[in-house]
Amino acid sequence: MQQAFITASGWLGLALLATFVASRLRVSLALMEIIVGMIAAAVLGWTHHADLIGSTLPWLVFVANTGAVLLTFLAGAELEPAVMRTKWKEVSVVGMVGFFAPFVGCAAVARFVLGWSPPASWLAGIALSTTSMAVVYAVMLETGFNKTSFGKGILGACFVNDLGTVIALGLIFAPFTWRTVWFIVVSVAAFVLLPFVTPRLVDAYAYKTAAFRTKWVLFILFGLGGVALWAGSEAVLPAYVVGMVLAPTLGRDHLLMRRIRTLAVGFLTPFYFLRAGSLVVVGVLVAAPLAFLALFAGKVGAKIFGLFPVIGAFRHHPKERWYYTLMMSTGLTFGTISSLFGLTHGIVTQGQYSYLVAVVIGSAVIPTLIANGVFLPRHLLKREGDGADIESGAPGAPVPFETA
Repeated sequence: MQQAFITASGWLGLALLATFVASRLRVSLALMEIIVGMIAAAVLGWTHHADLIGSTLPWLVFVANTGAVLLTFLAGAELEPAVMRTKWKEVSVVGMVGFFAPFVGCAAVARFVLGWSPPASWLAGIALSTTSMAVVYAVMLETGFNKTSFGKGILGACFVNDLGTVIALGLIFAPFTWRTVWFIVVSVAAFVLLPFVTPRLVDAYAYKTAAFRTKWVLFILFGLGGVALWAGSEAVLPAYVVGMVLAPTLGRDHLLMRRIRTLAVGFLTPFYFLRAGSLVVVGVLVAAPLAFLALFAGKVGAKIFGLFPVIGAFRHHPKERWYYTLMMSTGLTFGTISSLFGLTHGIVTQGQYSYLVAVVIGSAVIPTLIANGVFLPRHLLKREGDGADIESGAPGAPVPFETA
């Protein structure tokens, strides 16, 4: 227990360092946590103290994955089903193109440029076809786009994109067994019942029992996450849909969502983002950087060439098109999950895994920095009613992600 407290203190110290640097450089906190985690792991590795970071400790892995699950739930809660219905054409077309373009492009690069085996090449295509719901949602919160139609459209397209990734991973690699059938049945039943059961429980207990709604949300997320893992899937998969179906009941309670966001951002997600960065073996990348560059160019290039013309049909302002495209070019959560799946099942080697995770993390950092630094559509950040701009710090501006 003593060691667990010491390790947790070290990780939260890294999270504070990332917060200070992100504030000074005015960059995304989530991305800075990834970079700090990568640097910390590299430094400890060079000083022969790699075991001190504890990235594989079971309790730390659980806390980190809980952060990813809760952040994914919050992203779903921001995107009401009504938005998906009104923007179904945009999110469907952008999401599907966002999946298929890098899936085919990166698989081709891995097979014909790097000479990977066919299974490893397909795994690379899946891992690099993703967007990062966690990073995109974190950036949406920081900028205030999570409350705009523009931001909700991006989140919806990310969901469709990652849904394609999940389906491809299941069809090509993951075994479809009777456990998978039970996972689907239990999930569908939960998605159907939650909108009816939750309001009644909230009316009966929410204001009589301490933090009942938060406990109810965590119970559902952990329960469905456990069933997903039992079925050979991932705990984050049902979290987004749970957020969507509970949005009409819980999403309107801004105080509740603020409390859940504080729990996620203040404690859980720093472990997730720092751990994601710490998984990269920097030495492998330094030894053969061309493989990293080829895969990175394949992912981001395929996303841009595939998405930029398509997004132009829905967004005509140049900054909006570029910002949308670059946000869809990010990757982290499902990319890391797919890469780790390939490693644990012997589909890719440790070196190939390091390249994939490095590209996934690089795609989370570089496109987002360019998007926020060069193509941020500030004209969309006006708050309805008071016209205050987030950059001005005026009253009514959206609360930054770090302090939400």
